[in-house]
Amino acid sequence: MSYMRHVEACNTKVDEPFLPWWIGETVYGWSRPAFGEILGSFPDVFDVNADGIRTSAELKGDELSQRLQRVAATLAEQGLVPALLNEPYPITAGGREEAVARVDRVMAAYLGLRSFGQHLNGYVRQGDRIMMWIARRARDRLIFPGALDNLVAGGLPVGVSLQDNLRKECWEEAGMSASLAQKAIPVGALSYNRVTERGFRPDVLYCYDLELPPDFEPGNTDGEVEEFMLLPIDEVAEIVHESDDFKLNCNLVIIDFLVRHGLIGPGDPDYLDIVGGLRAPLGMPSRESRL
Repeated sequence: MSYMRHVEACNTKVDEPFLPWWIGETVYGWSRPAFGEILGSFPDVFDVNADGIRTSAELKGDELSQRLQRVAATLAEQGLVPALLNEPYPITAGGREEAVARVDRVMAAYLGLRSFGQHLNGYVRQGDRIMMWIARRARDRLIFPGALDNLVAGGLPVGVSLQDNLRKECWEEAGMSASLAQKAIPVGALSYNRVTERGFRPDVLYCYDLELPPDFEPGNTDGEVEEFMLLPIDEVAEIVHESDDFKLNCNLVIIDFLVRHGLIGPGDPDYLDIVGGLRAPLGMPSRESRL
Protein backbone atom coordinates (compact mmCIF):
# COMPACT_ATOMS: atom_id res chain seq x y z
CA MET A 1 0.00 0.00 0.00
CA SER A 2 1.04 3.63 -0.33
CA TYR A 3 -0.16 7.20 0.16
CA MET A 4 0.39 7.91 -3.53
CA ARG A 5 -2.39 5.58 -4.64
CA HIS A 6 -4.97 7.95 -3.13
CA VAL A 7 -3.49 10.87 -5.06
CA GLU A 8 -3.68 8.79 -8.23
CA ALA A 9 -7.27 7.70 -7.46
CA CYS A 10 -8.33 11.35 -7.29
CA ASN A 11 -6.54 12.13 -10.56
CA THR A 12 -8.07 9.45 -12.74
CA LYS A 13 -6.57 8.74 -16.14
CA VAL A 14 -8.96 10.07 -18.76
CA ASP A 15 -9.39 7.30 -21.34
CA GLU A 16 -12.77 8.33 -22.77
CA PRO A 17 -13.94 11.35 -24.77
CA PHE A 18 -15.40 14.45 -23.13
CA LEU A 19 -16.94 17.43 -24.91
CA PRO A 20 -15.75 20.88 -23.81
CA TRP A 21 -18.50 23.30 -22.79
CA TRP A 22 -17.79 26.76 -24.17
CA ILE A 23 -19.49 29.95 -23.07
CA GLY A 24 -18.30 32.40 -25.65
CA GLU A 25 -14.59 31.77 -26.13
CA THR A 26 -13.90 30.19 -22.72
CA VAL A 27 -14.21 26.55 -21.65
CA TYR A 28 -16.12 26.17 -18.37
CA GLY A 29 -16.65 22.42 -18.21
CA TRP A 30 -16.60 19.03 -19.91
CA SER A 31 -19.41 16.51 -20.45
CA ARG A 32 -19.63 12.99 -21.77
CA PRO A 33 -21.00 12.87 -25.33
CA ALA A 34 -24.11 11.00 -24.18
CA PHE A 35 -24.93 13.77 -21.74
CA GLY A 36 -24.12 16.31 -24.43
CA GLU A 37 -26.90 14.76 -26.53
CA ILE A 38 -29.29 15.31 -23.63
CA LEU A 39 -28.20 18.92 -23.32
CA GLY A 40 -28.86 19.34 -27.03
CA SER A 41 -32.58 19.03 -26.29
CA PHE A 42 -32.37 22.49 -24.67
CA PRO A 43 -31.44 24.62 -27.72
CA ASP A 44 -32.20 27.87 -25.88
CA VAL A 45 -29.08 27.17 -23.79
CA PHE A 46 -26.86 24.68 -25.62
CA ASP A 47 -25.66 24.20 -29.18
CA VAL A 48 -24.14 20.70 -29.33
CA ASN A 49 -22.06 19.05 -32.05
CA ALA A 50 -19.26 16.51 -32.28
CA ASP A 51 -16.65 19.13 -31.37
CA GLY A 52 -18.26 20.43 -28.20
CA ILE A 53 -21.07 22.20 -26.40
CA ARG A 54 -21.52 25.91 -26.88
CA THR A 55 -23.50 28.60 -25.09
CA SER A 56 -23.68 32.14 -26.43
CA ALA A 57 -21.49 34.68 -24.63
CA GLU A 58 -24.52 36.97 -24.61
CA LEU A 59 -26.31 34.52 -22.33
CA LYS A 60 -24.84 34.90 -18.84
CA GLY A 61 -25.55 36.11 -15.33
CA ASP A 62 -29.05 35.72 -13.94
CA GLU A 63 -30.59 34.83 -17.31
CA LEU A 64 -28.18 31.94 -17.87
CA SER A 65 -28.57 30.84 -14.23
CA GLN A 66 -32.36 30.74 -14.56
CA ARG A 67 -32.24 28.73 -17.78
CA LEU A 68 -29.73 26.28 -16.31
CA GLN A 69 -31.93 25.85 -13.26
CA ARG A 70 -34.84 24.95 -15.54
CA VAL A 71 -32.60 22.44 -17.33
CA ALA A 72 -31.54 20.90 -14.01
CA ALA A 73 -35.14 20.71 -12.74
CA THR A 74 -36.35 19.09 -15.97
CA LEU A 75 -33.57 16.49 -15.96
CA ALA A 76 -34.24 15.70 -12.29
CA GLU A 77 -37.95 15.25 -13.03
CA GLN A 78 -37.06 12.91 -15.87
CA GLY A 79 -34.74 10.90 -13.62
CA LEU A 80 -31.70 11.73 -15.76
CA VAL A 81 -29.92 13.35 -12.79
CA PRO A 82 -30.57 12.91 -9.05
CA ALA A 83 -32.93 15.19 -7.14
CA LEU A 84 -31.82 18.80 -6.88
CA LEU A 85 -29.75 19.72 -3.84
CA ASN A 86 -30.79 23.40 -3.84
CA GLU A 87 -27.18 24.49 -3.45
CA PRO A 88 -26.09 26.97 -6.15
CA TYR A 89 -22.60 26.27 -7.48
CA PRO A 90 -20.52 28.76 -9.48
CA ILE A 91 -19.78 28.37 -13.17
CA THR A 92 -16.24 29.66 -13.41
CA ALA A 93 -12.98 29.08 -15.24
CA GLY A 94 -11.08 30.73 -12.37
CA GLY A 95 -11.99 31.56 -8.80
CA ARG A 96 -15.44 31.58 -7.24
CA GLU A 97 -15.59 35.36 -7.52
CA GLU A 98 -15.24 35.07 -11.32
CA ALA A 99 -18.44 33.07 -11.79
CA VAL A 100 -20.46 33.98 -14.90
CA ALA A 101 -23.55 32.10 -13.66
CA ARG A 102 -24.64 29.43 -11.19
CA VAL A 103 -26.35 26.03 -11.30
CA ASP A 104 -27.60 23.46 -8.80
CA ARG A 105 -24.80 21.41 -7.24
CA VAL A 106 -26.23 18.17 -8.60
CA MET A 107 -25.23 19.25 -12.13
CA ALA A 108 -21.59 20.01 -11.31
CA ALA A 109 -20.05 16.67 -12.29
CA TYR A 110 -22.35 16.17 -15.29
CA LEU A 111 -21.19 19.52 -16.67
CA GLY A 112 -17.60 19.01 -15.51
CA LEU A 113 -17.61 22.25 -13.54
CA ARG A 114 -14.85 23.48 -11.27
CA SER A 115 -16.22 22.84 -7.78
CA PHE A 116 -15.08 24.10 -4.39
CA GLY A 117 -15.19 22.64 -0.89
CA GLN A 118 -13.80 23.16 2.61
CA HIS A 119 -12.17 20.52 4.83
CA LEU A 120 -10.99 21.01 8.40
CA ASN A 121 -8.48 18.90 10.32
CA GLY A 122 -9.50 19.05 13.98
CA TYR A 123 -6.79 17.84 16.34
CA VAL A 124 -5.73 17.84 19.99
CA ARG A 125 -2.24 17.77 21.50
CA GLN A 126 -1.61 15.31 24.31
CA GLY A 127 1.94 16.00 25.43
CA ASP A 128 4.09 15.39 22.35
CA ARG A 129 1.34 13.40 20.60
CA ILE A 130 -1.16 14.67 18.05
CA MET A 131 -4.65 13.18 18.30
CA MET A 132 -7.01 13.76 15.37
CA TRP A 133 -10.81 13.84 15.46
CA ILE A 134 -12.25 11.61 12.75
CA ALA A 135 -15.91 11.38 11.74
CA ARG A 136 -17.76 8.39 10.33
CA ARG A 137 -20.34 9.29 7.72
CA ALA A 138 -23.93 8.20 8.29
CA ARG A 139 -24.97 5.01 6.51
CA ASP A 140 -27.73 6.82 4.59
CA ARG A 141 -25.31 9.15 2.76
CA LEU A 142 -25.65 8.99 -1.02
CA ILE A 143 -21.87 9.12 -1.48
CA PHE A 144 -19.43 7.00 0.58
CA PRO A 145 -21.95 5.88 3.23
CA GLY A 146 -20.25 4.75 6.44
CA ALA A 147 -16.82 5.92 5.30
CA LEU A 148 -14.41 7.81 7.54
CA ASP A 149 -14.30 11.58 7.05
CA ASN A 150 -12.53 14.71 8.21
CA LEU A 151 -14.01 16.34 11.30
CA VAL A 152 -15.63 19.02 9.11
CA ALA A 153 -16.06 18.87 5.34
CA GLY A 154 -18.59 20.33 2.96
CA GLY A 155 -19.29 21.96 -0.35
CA LEU A 156 -18.92 25.68 -0.91
CA PRO A 157 -21.98 27.24 -2.59
CA VAL A 158 -21.77 30.47 -4.55
CA GLY A 159 -22.75 33.66 -2.73
CA VAL A 160 -21.43 32.52 0.68
CA SER A 161 -18.07 33.67 2.01
CA LEU A 162 -15.41 31.15 2.97
CA GLN A 163 -15.58 32.28 6.60
CA ASP A 164 -19.37 32.13 6.84
CA ASN A 165 -19.57 28.75 5.15
CA LEU A 166 -16.87 27.28 7.39
CA ARG A 167 -18.69 28.48 10.51
CA LYS A 168 -21.91 26.93 9.21
CA GLU A 169 -20.26 23.60 8.39
CA CYS A 170 -18.45 23.51 11.75
CA TRP A 171 -21.76 23.91 13.57
CA GLU A 172 -23.76 21.48 11.42
CA GLU A 173 -21.17 18.72 11.31
CA ALA A 174 -19.42 19.01 14.67
CA GLY A 175 -21.58 21.25 16.89
CA MET A 176 -18.70 23.71 17.05
CA SER A 177 -19.31 27.28 18.25
CA ALA A 178 -18.63 30.20 15.92
CA SER A 179 -16.00 31.55 18.31
CA LEU A 180 -14.08 28.27 18.14
CA ALA A 181 -14.54 27.82 14.38
CA GLN A 182 -13.07 31.24 13.67
CA LYS A 183 -9.77 30.06 15.18
CA ALA A 184 -9.30 27.65 12.27
CA ILE A 185 -6.13 28.41 10.31
CA PRO A 186 -6.25 28.28 6.50
CA VAL A 187 -3.35 26.10 5.39
CA GLY A 188 -3.72 26.07 1.61
CA ALA A 189 -5.79 24.44 -1.10
CA LEU A 190 -5.69 21.03 -2.77
CA SER A 191 -6.84 20.29 -6.31
CA TYR A 192 -7.52 17.20 -8.40
CA ASN A 193 -9.24 16.04 -11.60
CA ARG A 194 -11.33 12.90 -11.27
CA VAL A 195 -13.54 10.94 -13.64
CA THR A 196 -16.63 9.67 -11.82
CA GLU A 197 -19.82 7.82 -12.66
CA ARG A 198 -21.58 11.15 -13.12
CA GLY A 199 -18.86 12.87 -15.10
CA PHE A 200 -15.71 14.93 -14.68
CA ARG A 201 -14.73 16.65 -11.43
CA PRO A 202 -12.01 19.31 -11.35
CA ASP A 203 -12.21 20.09 -7.62
CA VAL A 204 -10.61 22.56 -5.23
CA LEU A 205 -10.51 21.90 -1.48
CA TYR A 206 -9.72 24.80 0.85
CA CYS A 207 -8.03 23.23 3.88
CA TYR A 208 -7.89 24.34 7.52
CA ASP A 209 -6.19 23.15 10.70
CA LEU A 210 -7.79 23.74 14.09
CA GLU A 211 -6.10 22.80 17.34
CA LEU A 212 -9.00 22.03 19.66
CA PRO A 213 -9.16 22.26 23.45
CA PRO A 214 -8.73 18.91 25.24
CA ASP A 215 -12.31 19.00 26.56
CA PHE A 216 -13.91 19.56 23.15
CA GLU A 217 -16.46 16.89 22.20
CA PRO A 218 -17.92 17.09 18.68
CA GLY A 219 -21.63 16.58 18.20
CA ASN A 220 -23.35 16.30 14.83
CA THR A 221 -26.46 18.45 14.26
CA ASP A 222 -27.49 17.63 10.68
CA GLY A 223 -27.63 13.82 10.72
CA GLU A 224 -24.70 13.37 8.34
CA VAL A 225 -22.29 11.84 10.89
CA GLU A 226 -22.76 8.51 12.66
CA GLU A 227 -19.92 8.79 15.19
CA PHE A 228 -16.70 10.61 16.08
CA MET A 229 -13.38 9.09 17.11
CA LEU A 230 -10.27 10.70 18.61
CA LEU A 231 -7.33 8.73 17.21
CA PRO A 232 -3.54 9.05 17.47
CA ILE A 233 -2.20 10.61 14.28
CA ASP A 234 0.00 7.53 13.69
CA GLU A 235 -3.14 5.38 13.63
CA VAL A 236 -4.85 7.81 11.25
CA ALA A 237 -1.79 7.69 8.99
CA GLU A 238 -1.84 3.89 9.02
CA ILE A 239 -5.53 3.80 8.07
CA VAL A 240 -4.84 6.10 5.12
CA HIS A 241 -1.71 4.17 4.09
CA GLU A 242 -3.15 0.67 4.42
CA SER A 243 -6.88 0.96 3.65
CA ASP A 244 -9.62 2.67 1.69
CA ASP A 245 -11.71 3.41 4.78
CA PHE A 246 -11.79 7.19 4.25
CA LYS A 247 -13.96 9.05 1.79
CA LEU A 248 -11.68 9.36 -1.21
CA ASN A 249 -10.76 13.06 -1.17
CA CYS A 250 -10.39 13.10 2.64
CA ASN A 251 -7.27 10.99 2.17
CA LEU A 252 -5.66 13.92 0.36
CA VAL A 253 -6.50 16.32 3.19
CA ILE A 254 -4.92 14.02 5.76
CA ILE A 255 -1.89 13.31 3.57
CA ASP A 256 -1.37 17.07 3.24
CA PHE A 257 -1.58 17.38 7.06
CA LEU A 258 1.00 14.59 7.44
CA VAL A 259 3.36 16.33 5.01
CA ARG A 260 3.03 19.72 6.69
CA HIS A 261 3.61 18.23 10.15
CA GLY A 262 6.66 16.27 9.03
CA LEU A 263 5.02 12.85 9.34
CA ILE A 264 5.56 12.19 5.64
CA GLY A 265 9.02 13.40 4.71
CA PRO A 266 11.59 13.29 1.92
CA GLY A 267 12.50 9.77 2.97
CA ASP A 268 9.24 8.48 1.51
CA PRO A 269 10.03 7.17 -2.00
CA ASP A 270 6.92 8.91 -3.37
CA TYR A 271 7.51 12.20 -1.56
CA LEU A 272 7.94 14.47 -4.58
CA ASP A 273 5.07 12.81 -6.45
CA ILE A 274 2.84 13.19 -3.40
CA VAL A 275 3.67 16.85 -2.87
CA GLY A 276 3.16 17.69 -6.54
CA GLY A 277 0.11 15.48 -6.94
CA LEU A 278 -1.83 17.17 -4.16
CA ARG A 279 -2.14 20.29 -6.32
CA ALA A 280 -2.81 19.08 -9.84
CA PRO A 281 -3.48 21.76 -12.47
CA LEU A 282 -7.24 21.98 -12.87
CA GLY A 283 -8.90 20.93 -16.09
CA MET A 284 -9.15 18.16 -18.65
CA PRO A 285 -5.73 16.72 -19.48
CA SER A 286 -4.57 17.31 -23.02
CA ARG A 287 -5.09 14.56 -25.55
CA GLU A 288 -1.35 13.85 -25.58
CA SER A 289 -1.27 13.26 -21.81
CA ARG A 290 -4.21 10.86 -22.06
CA LEU A 291 -2.53 8.51 -24.55
